[in-house]
This record gives sequence, structure tokens and C-alpha cells, in this order.
Amino acid sequence: MEFSEKEIAPLSSLDVWEDDVLLRYPEEDAPKKAKEEYRNYDNPERDTVREFYRLNHKFQTYDFVKEKQAEFLKFNKTEMPIWEAFDFLNTLVDDSDPDTSLDQWQHLLQTSEAIRADGHPDWFVLTGLLHDMGKVLCLFGEAQWAVVGDTFPVGCQHSDKIVYAEYFAANPDAHDSKYNTKYGVYEPNCGLKNVDMSWGHDEYLYQMVKDHLPEEALYMIRYHSFYSQHRENAYEHLMDEHDHAMFEWVKKFNPYDLYSKLPTPPDTQALKPYYEDLLKKYLPATLKF
Repeated sequence: MEFSEKEIAPLSSLDVWEDDVLLRYPEEDAPKKAKEEYRNYDNPERDTVREFYRLNHKFQTYDFVKEKQAEFLKFNKTEMPIWEAFDFLNTLVDDSDPDTSLDQWQHLLQTSEAIRADGHPDWFVLTGLLHDMGKVLCLFGEAQWAVVGDTFPVGCQHSDKIVYAEYFAANPDAHDSKYNTKYGVYEPNCGLKNVDMSWGHDEYLYQMVKDHLPEEALYMIRYHSFYSQHRENAYEHLMDEHDHAMFEWVKKFNPYDLYSKLPTPPDTQALKPYYEDLLKKYLPATLKF
């Protein structure tokens, strides 16, 4: 399927989606900007967010997800050391963001350092460092709405708790009796391990590192954008008891993902030795993309 330039990149940067999530789920315990202050954009920027979700909800079908799994989970695009991967990710820097001039690597460092400051296990810290690495999908030509965005199960009825759920009316699966029932192609409480999620950076990174990190970390990576469940509890009917136990870790991770973005850059050089050792402890010398 071919897409136009506007369909590939409706947002000025991937951060626009993340900031929109923050407006939906503002931090409870800390001072926060009013919605109209959070990003210094005119109303048309909100229009691009709506267009982003329109495209996401229209094209993220069960078949689309299967096609992307077949294309990308061969991990035959390239192979590189992890530090080169961070440099590669940094090419996603976008100067249009009025809230911060930090690059992607510094965003990840802020997340991981906030986790470390709270005394969590080192694999939790590493999860903060890695969790957005899957955004390199953009650098392989993927549309923004197939890289970021709230994730949701495909192959079953779309929950009305998903943001801009009305746009699913244009999704072919919403009109296919195989996919548009409560359980669709799944069984009650089958467990999320048996459920296909919409395609994006979460699933891509999970598949990349699933043999190297603890299960708690893998749940954080795979489901950190699954807001309709870990914030709205919309898919309890697909989850099993193990999912519910593991989602306590997803919920622990979510505040660090959303609320650790600060304008002050971390001291990359001072922190690098610690993270070099941490990466060596858990990951191979190179990652396949």
C-alpha cells in the first residue's frame, strides 16, 4: 500500500503525539502547564493530531499488522552496535518542538535517570533507556502512525475508550464479522501473549530484545502505549491473571515515560560509563534491526 507524504508524516514531529498523550493524562502530583500553554502551537496543530489518529485508525487493520510483522520482524534491515543505534535514533531530532531542544538520546537518558534516582532495579533503568528505540522505524520509511500512537488489539472490536474511536468507522475490520465482535479472533481471557497489537515502536522493540530482558521489562516495552488498558481498563476481557500481575509494572513505568521530560540536558559523558556497563550486562554487542 502506497501513502502520500502527508499521510506518512501528518505530524511536525513524533513528540506532538507524546505531548497530546500528556494533555490527556496530566501529572497529578506536580505543577503542570495549562493545556493551552503546553505547546506553543496554533489550533491547526491539533488538526494534525486528529489527522494522525484518523490515519492510524483507518489503516491499522489485522492484515496490516500481519504484513508489518512479516516485513520487519526478520530484522534484516541492518545491524549495529547499540551506541550507533542511539546516534541513528538521534537523526529524528526535530527543531519545531517549542518545549525542548533535547535529542532522542537525551530524552531516553532523562527517563532512565529518573528511574535510577528512585532506586529501581538496573533492568528497570535499562528499560527507560531503551523504551523508544523502536522509533527507528521512521528511519526505515514507516509512516508516523505506524511508529507511534496509542496501541490497541487488532482482530477484535475496537473499544470506545481508545482516543478518537470514531475514526474506526473507516477501518475495514470494523465492518467485518470476523473481527468486529467483542472477542473477534480471540478467546475470553486468552492472555495478551495471544493477542496481536497495532503495529508500532512498542512491538518492534519488544521483539528485538525479548530474549535479553526480564519479563517485567518486556511488558513495559510492549504495552507502554496501550493506554486504553493501563489507563482505561478497556480490554480486561482479553487479559489473563498473569497479564494483570505484569501490568502493575507497566503502570509503574508509565509516569516515567510521560513526566520525565525536562529542559535541562543530562550530562551524557558523565553517565556514559554506567550505561555502557549496563548495556553489556543485558544485551549483545550489536542489535539487529
